[in-house]
Amino acid sequence: MKLKGVFTPTLVPVDEKGQINEAELRRFLSWLIDKGVHGLYPNGSTGEFTRFTAEERQRIARITCEVAKGRVPVLAGAAEANIRETLKACETYAGYGATAVAIVSPFYYKLGPEALYAHFAEIARNAPIDVTLYNIPMFASPIDVPTIQRLSEFERIIGIKDSTGDVAFMMRMIAAVRPNRPDFTFLTGWDVVLAPMLMIGADGGTNATSNVAPELMCKLYDLTTSGQWDEALKLQSTILEIFDLMLYPFEFPDGFRAGAALRGFDFGQGRQPSTPKQDADKAALGKVLRCMLADAGFVEPPAAGCAPRTGNSEKDRITQIALEIVEQLEERGLICRKP
Repeated sequence: MKLKGVFTPTLVPVDEKGQINEAELRRFLSWLIDKGVHGLYPNGSTGEFTRFTAEERQRIARITCEVAKGRVPVLAGAAEANIRETLKACETYAGYGATAVAIVSPFYYKLGPEALYAHFAEIARNAPIDVTLYNIPMFASPIDVPTIQRLSEFERIIGIKDSTGDVAFMMRMIAAVRPNRPDFTFLTGWDVVLAPMLMIGADGGTNATSNVAPELMCKLYDLTTSGQWDEALKLQSTILEIFDLMLYPFEFPDGFRAGAALRGFDFGQGRQPSTPKQDADKAALGKVLRCMLADAGFVEPPAAGCAPRTGNSEKDRITQIALEIVEQLEERGLICRKP
């Protein structure tokens, strides 16, 4: 079955000791499926896979497969530090019942096209499960179109997740690969261009925003694939505003964790230490994010209400803080705003 639709690169809740909160993870995964996402993607960048041990990544993948129970496909991140450990992960996840694995190109050491081909070819020859390539040049060696075309000749390699957000690059990949591999899956990892990517022939995306607003991402997919492009592009603009606030002012993926927490889940503090200033900034930005999600009808607005937004996250953060300070002063009778 060809992979298509919105796959959620799932966040991982942790408890007060920093350990995986399994009960909350199971509840969150079930909620995502109930909300209509087309697939689950554990151990991706949004899931902070590098901050968990190999054993913990295996546990996350096992839990995800157990919750999915065949209701939706599971595309499990299987990138490890070397080929031997990557193939071991592939074997383990195949045993859990994962549909396929996503493997990022080697990171830390920058490799050229021929070395990348040799790396993925070795995996393709030995993996007991279907493989999707994962191209994310900001963190790992980039995979160019000729190398993707060569690798598509392996039956075991069934698709690619591309996180460049480059529409032209996606078009070049599709033109190079699809004539000989019509079954090959093209997924975008960049939420703010999901609609344009679908319009030019992509099959779906692995989109972090679906952790927070799965309803919006699935609706965007449905609108675009049914040809309602004007409505799709309007919704894409709304998603862009929410996505930008969760991505840029926060340390990744803290904004998405904050957004998912607003939907009623306890994600804990995460494993990356933070300073008191960072915590204060996150709390203030969280209020602005709450207002955005309230506009979409997903949560209640802050008690003090929502300040007008400018689109500048720093200005909006300060304005929201000022609104809440005025509200507190008024409640204490220290000031009286004019009616």
